[in-house]
Amino acid sequence: MDIELILGIDPGIARMGYGVVKVSGNRLSPVAFGCIETKAHTPVGERLQIVYDELTDIIATHRPQVMAVEELFFNRNTTTAFSVGQARGVALLAGVQAGLTTAEYTPMQIKLAVVGYGKAQKAQVQEMVRVLLNLSERPRPDDTADALAVAITHAHTAPTLRAVQQTKSPRPSNRLTARADLLGSRKGARQ
Repeated sequence: MDIELILGIDPGIARMGYGVVKVSGNRLSPVAFGCIETKAHTPVGERLQIVYDELTDIIATHRPQVMAVEELFFNRNTTTAFSVGQARGVALLAGVQAGLTTAEYTPMQIKLAVVGYGKAQKAQVQEMVRVLLNLSERPRPDDTADALAVAITHAHTAPTLRAVQQTKSPRPSNRLTARADLLGSRKGARQ
């Protein structure tokens, strides 16, 4: 039986959620989860360094094979979007430098994979994370639960993506991007 460790990331600069989930067959179990936190009013470069250093420590300690990261979705606050985007980039860089396969999922894809409904409420996602990982209570803070949800999404989605990729020509990159694969299969269906 293959065992895979997935590192889920809920990006943020003030608080970045992470969750390491072990996949053994169709069983999911939590290995480690929490938040990387940086202090407000600290220069952005220093905050990004903290995120990078702590994330590389988590990767070195738990040795996941895959990093799954939530894609950004912001309607209004562009300042927040920029800083979260910077932290997200640092997370992806840490993963790629460690040789991890990376995957990205939209909030709707995460809700659909975890709850079965793409417009699920945050509390519904948190409760399903608790149930799927057999936790005694919902993970706190929200960023931690969100990171675990990203890892669960990859665990539920990756087997299908791998099967689709095996029918396509191999890519030169180690990057597994859920949206690109999904869009590619939709284009093929229309032709």
